[in-house]
Amino acid sequence: MTTPIALTIAGSDSGGGAGIQADIKTFSALGVFGASVLTAITAQNTHGVTDVEVLSPKIVGAQIDAVMNDLAVGAIKIGMAASAPVIETIAGRLTSVRQPVVLDPVMVATAGDRLLAEDAVAALREGLVPLAALVTPNLPEAALLSGLPMAQDETAMARQAEAMMKAGARAVLVKGGHLTGAESVDLLFDGETMHRLSAQRVATRHDHGTGCTLSAAIAAQLAKGDTLQDAVSAAKDYLTRALAHADELTIGSGRGPVHHFHRWWPVGQG
Repeated sequence: MTTPIALTIAGSDSGGGAGIQADIKTFSALGVFGASVLTAITAQNTHGVTDVEVLSPKIVGAQIDAVMNDLAVGAIKIGMAASAPVIETIAGRLTSVRQPVVLDPVMVATAGDRLLAEDAVAALREGLVPLAALVTPNLPEAALLSGLPMAQDETAMARQAEAMMKAGARAVLVKGGHLTGAESVDLLFDGETMHRLSAQRVATRHDHGTGCTLSAAIAAQLAKGDTLQDAVSAAKDYLTRALAHADELTIGSGRGPVHHFHRWWPVGQG
């Protein structure tokens, strides 16, 4: 039996709640071996990002080559790409890959910190969006990518998804976590059908790394052979449970991370 492998291409979170760290935790929790390509180093904790250092396109490309030339990667997740030259390098390396690519267009951290340079937005839209089997923007990111105002309801979310499809995306998952209400609703659009995925909204302030975790979970499920719709549904269920158990952790004094390993620890609470 082949070991399922997923690759994350993203930035590092020194606080351990988002980025590469959240991706590897998610892969592991879902029974998938995680490989990684680091694009940037961020200094951050549960209160926010204080500094970012972008790695060179050369070392980013070398990491991709090293992983792809040896490991049987089943799916690829792209998170924080950080700069236009890094985005161009990633796009060049992945142009001909057969593995499904999940693009989490990380532009704004959960705490509101801007993580993507202005000149990189166009590079991401033109270079990475068309390569992705799925793009997973939150509402601020969907607004930037679609050129439409930030959605305030599901109708506007659907319009953003349709606009991104016209701009070259193959499938879009617009995440509704920034809205309010008893339900947390995401819309998955594959070009033909608008799938509505809802879950009970979890009342917790510990939601650091939710976007990274969801996109990594989708990639993990794809690496295991799930269809796109099944992968998204399973990933949303996993994230909902990780949020529901987030208050069991005591990490930092700000907005803590979701509980990636809620099934295993703390003992007796999974």
